[in-house]
Amino acid sequence: MDQLLSAFFGLLHGLTTQPEMAQLGFAAMLGVAVFVLMVAVLLLATSILQPIRSRLRRLDAEDEEPAAANAPLIERLVEPIGNLMLPRAEESRIRANQRLRHAGILSSGALSTYFGVKFLLAVLLPAIAVTLLLGFTRMPGAPVLLFGVAAAIAGYLAPNVWLEFAVRERTRRIRHGLPDALDLLVACSEAGLGLVAAIQRVAADLEISHPELAAELRLFGMQTRAGMSNRDALRDLEHRTGVEDVRGLVTTLLQSMRFGTSIASTLRIYSEEIRDKRIQRAEEHAAKVGTKMLFPLVLCIFPSFFVVTLGPPILGAVRALSGSG
Repeated sequence: MDQLLSAFFGLLHGLTTQPEMAQLGFAAMLGVAVFVLMVAVLLLATSILQPIRSRLRRLDAEDEEPAAANAPLIERLVEPIGNLMLPRAEESRIRANQRLRHAGILSSGALSTYFGVKFLLAVLLPAIAVTLLLGFTRMPGAPVLLFGVAAAIAGYLAPNVWLEFAVRERTRRIRHGLPDALDLLVACSEAGLGLVAAIQRVAADLEISHPELAAELRLFGMQTRAGMSNRDALRDLEHRTGVEDVRGLVTTLLQSMRFGTSIASTLRIYSEEIRDKRIQRAEEHAAKVGTKMLFPLVLCIFPSFFVVTLGPPILGAVRALSGSG
């Protein structure tokens, strides 16, 4: 204990004797104090403005209480703020919720957490930027305010950029694993398994190689076991993934169920089409390589090549002209 106290007093002495360290510590404490004050005010506002909703949450069913208790801490802190920041337009909420589902985020409070994080970043980043600029630089007020506004805009748009990146990456991984899943579905269907049993078996086999697609297929199996019809579960799979190839697969399976054709034959035909699309997509990317390599060649390789090849003759010519003059 004495060692800790001596180390603490030594740190305080270093802060008082070094102006730069004292300024850094003051700026850090000021930023933390501003952030804690804003969070406290927001939490107080949510508890004051929504007493009925808070009371209804406490009176929820007992089976939902363990799930709320096991939720991440950041979600429990940000969700009340996000409830206030939800857009009023129903279309905007539906669109944002759909993008979150496409990114694989299916929790009940994901939408509120998403908008809460957007608001906190829009408030926290400009506070940190303004605090650091005022603490370590001598900028006038107008540039500092401009930097604060830019940081607020960046903090508000950063979750949108992350969400679009997550949706694009997850779509790519699901599209990449779909041909293998279709081949396994064809083998399982021709072996005599039904559609639901075949999808559950394929989900178990793809757990390691394609975990995103396996999770979606496993959720389809859980929905059917819970009593949802195959048609509704397939439609939910289509809306949940948002992948064009999965949409085509669902449409093909629904047509096969409607007209009573063989599901194994339908899956085999669609599997061949997906393989052809995959080959065409690879050929398309290969055809674009030449055009994409043009810019690195012109900007990076050709200047150095010209310097190596034309540098010595130019130096010789300059030396000869200077000698003759």
